[in-house]
Amino acid sequence: MGEPDGRTPRERYRTQVREEVKQRAWEQIAEAGASALSLNAIAKKMGMSGPALYRYFANRDELIGELVRDAYRSLADAFRVRAGAGTDLGGLARTLRAWALADPQRYLLVYGTPVPGYRAPEDTTRIAAEIMAVLLDASAAEEPPAGPPSPLEAHLEAHLAEHRDWAAQHPGPPSALHRALTFWTRLHGMLSLELSGHFTGMGFDPALLYDAETEALTAR
Repeated sequence: MGEPDGRTPRERYRTQVREEVKQRAWEQIAEAGASALSLNAIAKKMGMSGPALYRYFANRDELIGELVRDAYRSLADAFRVRAGAGTDLGGLARTLRAWALADPQRYLLVYGTPVPGYRAPEDTTRIAAEIMAVLLDASAAEEPPAGPPSPLEAHLEAHLAEHRDWAAQHPGPPSALHRALTFWTRLHGMLSLELSGHFTGMGFDPALLYDAETEALTAR
């Protein structure tokens, strides 16, 4: 007999086991990194045999793919909620940092060093495109900077006008694409350095540096 949510007890149990496997995987990633992820080690901690666990995840890459999918979906949802309160680059910058600091291992899995031999599932690209779409909308809504672009900026924007596949053909002008790329690369660069520990011992507050960079990026 089915449960109130339409799932059978067996389906509910399968979901519970998969969620526990993912939680154990995150613990293992925090200890040794994603490249050391082992389904057999997770099975041992859960009191299961390796073959039994493989009924829930066929291999390591399927498990990593699920973790990556969850991570991207979490950020996409956070961006969507923030955009619902008013799309602006400053707000998205604060949302991005809060999301990253809430779970550094989740951030580093998707934006850190790639896992050797792993290739992300196709649908994660679509979720990542949702994140970029929110950023592009906010960039397009910003007032253009005063004055003409520099020769190098003009050259880049002309290039982006012809190379916009990464933006999923977003209708924003090349200047908005440029603004979104600058925002994305500079803030991710700072977050990656911070979460990888490269600011440790330097004697300053990374939050203030991030806020100053955000202000520079959103100055009109």
